[in-house]
Amino acid sequence: MRCPSCAHTEDRVVDSREIEEGLAVRRRRECLVCGYRYTTFERSSGPVLFVEKRSGEREPFNREKVVAGVRSACKNRPVNESDIEELVNGVEADLTLIGPLVPSRRIGIAVLDRLRALDEVAYLRFASVYKDFVDAKDFAREADLLQKETEPKTHHLQESADGSD
Repeated sequence: MRCPSCAHTEDRVVDSREIEEGLAVRRRRECLVCGYRYTTFERSSGPVLFVEKRSGEREPFNREKVVAGVRSACKNRPVNESDIEELVNGVEADLTLIGPLVPSRRIGIAVLDRLRALDEVAYLRFASVYKDFVDAKDFAREADLLQKETEPKTHHLQESADGSD
């Protein structure tokens, strides 16, 4: 680590604390040459994931691409940044269980599954890009599928509450 003040590489750790529920470490450092104090953050990178594209090409998993896609789908929706971070963390955790090489379609499916529970409009927006919708009929078909998957649960609860089973 280089000192931000003098660029020297020799320092000492003054204080070290776990943050983010033990997922990262915050360290206060002091440069041994100029005495400047600064803070660094360390996070384990975890296993390296690679994505296998439809073309067969492989590239390192880029978490920021997933964040950007979800953020775009959630634009102007009642979804906050912490919801997006939690969703992407869950997707990334699911992918690490699959293995070091993940088909790109599995990433899209994992995002769709979690978006469905978070916000149906964001789900439809993401699905329109992921499933390459061509026209309004594609939106209607997907919205119908979404309703069929969610409606029976609510409908069943309403029938039970009415006592009309």
